[in-house]
Amino acid sequence: MDGKMIRQPIICVMGHVDHGKTTLLDKIRSSSIAAKEAGRITQHIGASEVSIGVINRICGSLGGAFKFDLKIPGLLFIDTPGHEAFTNLRKRGGSISDIAVLVVDMSQGFAPQTVEAINILKEYKTPFVVAANKIDTITGWHATKSSSILEALKQQGPQVLELVDNKLWEMVGKLSEYGFDSERFDRISDFKKQIAIIPISAKTGEGIAELLMLISGLAQKFLEMKLNIEVSGPGKGNILEKKEITGLGTTADVIIYNGSLHVNDIIAFATPTQISTAKIKALLKPKQGGGFEYFKEVNAACGVKISATGIDDVLPGSPVIQVTDENYANEIKSDINEIFETDSSGVILKTDTIGSMEAISRLLKSENFMIGKKGIGNITKRDVLDAFAMNVKDPSNAVILGFNVSIDKEAAEAAELSSIRIINENIIYKIVDEYKSIIEENKKNRISEIENKIVFPGKLVILPNSCFRVSHPAVFGIEVLGGRIKPGYILITGNNTIIGRIEGIQNEGTPLNTAKRGDKVAISVNGVTFGRQIEDGQELYSKLSRTDIKLLSGDFSYLLNDEEKNMLGSISKIIEEG
Repeated sequence: MDGKMIRQPIICVMGHVDHGKTTLLDKIRSSSIAAKEAGRITQHIGASEVSIGVINRICGSLGGAFKFDLKIPGLLFIDTPGHEAFTNLRKRGGSISDIAVLVVDMSQGFAPQTVEAINILKEYKTPFVVAANKIDTITGWHATKSSSILEALKQQGPQVLELVDNKLWEMVGKLSEYGFDSERFDRISDFKKQIAIIPISAKTGEGIAELLMLISGLAQKFLEMKLNIEVSGPGKGNILEKKEITGLGTTADVIIYNGSLHVNDIIAFATPTQISTAKIKALLKPKQGGGFEYFKEVNAACGVKISATGIDDVLPGSPVIQVTDENYANEIKSDINEIFETDSSGVILKTDTIGSMEAISRLLKSENFMIGKKGIGNITKRDVLDAFAMNVKDPSNAVILGFNVSIDKEAAEAAELSSIRIINENIIYKIVDEYKSIIEENKKNRISEIENKIVFPGKLVILPNSCFRVSHPAVFGIEVLGGRIKPGYILITGNNTIIGRIEGIQNEGTPLNTAKRGDKVAISVNGVTFGRQIEDGQELYSKLSRTDIKLLSGDFSYLLNDEEKNMLGSISKIIEEG
């Protein structure tokens, strides 16, 4: 095979657990197998190829509803569970997935992994359509034998149609919250500006025809230049995951998005410590009835299992390229180095794959969070020690974020002893949300600490005939004229002369932490003698440092009422002039 051709688009199916991703792909597979077509769908490793013949057969019921001829050879669906397939299908600057199908249960609406998928799609700027699944669960729905949702809708009663519209409007509203304009697919005037929602039933097959035709049409119309590939060029792809297979050892499940790979080709990929190479021993795809079929050559776009010596340490999510010159290492490094870039300080991030590392890094950066260390694999004691070191610079960075990884026993023990927080989740946005909660918690604690240290403006007058003790310490009665005073505050006169420190405040023998405007209390002050430095009727003020004045005039001004703000100005003037 020489020259350029249009490859089949790579379609990633995403969505929340139990919303019907697997059922949808199973339905497409079973439909094509039942058709007994020579080019029927074949389930590969992490992927399912749907030939153009299968698409045309399934979509035959649509008649002339879609007025275009399909030129693509078929569709390559990625059906690895969860977000991993999408984030691992990456190349420099974005994803190799051409279009995503976001499967949403109509009855349940948006769930945690739905939100995760939307955030990832938005971050990678990947086109997508929404498959509004389980329309058959709508109360009163009459199941039809048609694969067309438009035909199925014609056979429903008005109440059912109203319920369907209500569910779709809920989705439209939810998508708008994430910045997307959307509409039912047959009501869209510009597919470049609106997200298409296709009601389907993965169980009955209703809507599968429109879904396949819409994906095919959008891919061909908007991605035709991107889909033109050099079939005879060097193979390029990404590793979805690695697996141990009896008789084959370690194998890598790979999506090839450009060029060709052959048995005995040398491929390059990333490991935790270096860029490595290996010689392809076998290219395999599973047979329908079990076992593997061996190929001498595979062409983009396809899913294939690669058996090779020396791929035991391959990193899932790593680019894989055919080695044709000595530049292979630089090519892979340029593709992944940016992902492993770190800040001078920040959280510790450990993930299962390069793809999820990139996705989480992007989300953390979008929130202006820093990452001090990154790594693939389990959380270790070394990570805990590194996080503890980060605590010196900023307690908010003394956190380990883990995604789809395990925590070593020693690490868990060390974290407990050193009070290092570990967030370990299998939903990306949950990690970010939990870390944001820790940031907020730390912020509140810091604010509380600062608030407790700030000296507030306060003004008092010494009450007549109220001296209970002349000195060591002097104890006398006062009235707070404005603001507040606390034990520990230093008192000054109107010309900024220091009188002494308030040792305690009492009200009829009961100790107080604070006295506010209007309170008449007794205070004890060290370093002063009543009748010498102070006397009846004298007005005194709390002494504020320049830091106190700066904080209360700026970020912490919300702590003061209008009267206290005016008093802050008066005390600031006394201190400046004094």
